[in-house]
Amino acid sequence: ASSHHWLMAWVGLEMNTLAIIPMISKQHHPRATEAATKYFLTQAAASATILFSSTTNAWQTGTWDIMNMTNPTANMLLTMAIAMKLGLAPMHFWLPEVLQGSTVETALIITTWQKLAPMALIFMTSNTLPTTALLTMAMISTLLGGWAGLNQTQTRKIMAYSSIAHLGWMAAITTIMPNILTLNLVLYLTMTTSMFYMLILLNSKNIKDMATSSTTSPTTTTLAMLTLLSLGGLPPLTGFMPKWLIIEELTTQNFTTTATILALSALLSLFFYLRLSYSSTITLAPNTTTTKHKWRFKPTINTTLLTTTLPMSLLMLPITPMIC
Repeated sequence: ASSHHWLMAWVGLEMNTLAIIPMISKQHHPRATEAATKYFLTQAAASATILFSSTTNAWQTGTWDIMNMTNPTANMLLTMAIAMKLGLAPMHFWLPEVLQGSTVETALIITTWQKLAPMALIFMTSNTLPTTALLTMAMISTLLGGWAGLNQTQTRKIMAYSSIAHLGWMAAITTIMPNILTLNLVLYLTMTTSMFYMLILLNSKNIKDMATSSTTSPTTTTLAMLTLLSLGGLPPLTGFMPKWLIIEELTTQNFTTTATILALSALLSLFFYLRLSYSSTITLAPNTTTTKHKWRFKPTINTTLLTTTLPMSLLMLPITPMIC
């Protein structure tokens, strides 16, 4: 993120990739090994493509400056490589499988921290990236994230397709208004962190676990439901703010078709968020128990980050007029 030289940016990306491989495979389980292998091969291919695109640009322009990407071929290669690193459709194939083969804690890191470096490169090169390619990938990502998420029962895969859909919204606004991209990224990181922390707290790996978690932690389950609705972009929760701003800006720039497709795809994502929320709260009232000994042990986590991110995930919509 702090580099201005493509070679140093590539080195940083490679260090980032190599550092998380042991975290994915630390379970010593075949699924974890498979996930680590898929992640390594995909990220290595994307990093090699980034190095190839920067070399092509340096060959034509004589400079390795990140801000000086003027070669169209290099820009297209860079866009495809960063899309593969992030998990944008149609290069999304690795993200659901890697998250499903990892622990929930590692899945949290992959969907939040690992997005920062590629997003920094996108932000720095946003004025030269091809708008048409990004808008096309944005529409495919939001539609695929909504459709594919409908058929999932595993919470990690649901969060993976949620990540793909949110990345589509960010890709749509990248070249038009980078400031909204930054806002969307910050709110996405906040909401996703809160949701994953509550999944860790509730020890929920699938929809069935969410349905039974209300008997042990009714308050946390209710907050998880609100966070899911915020991820879906339901007003008056925080998640509605970036979608509102993106649709408004796309309409202003006469990208009405893209704005319409993004708005309709948000309904698909909201449907499986609502289904997950409904399954987690349907048993809340009649089955709440007051026994001292819970039937299931919950993992102990540091709730400081949760208490910090949760209010931001739910209560930031009123500041939208100040941002506009």
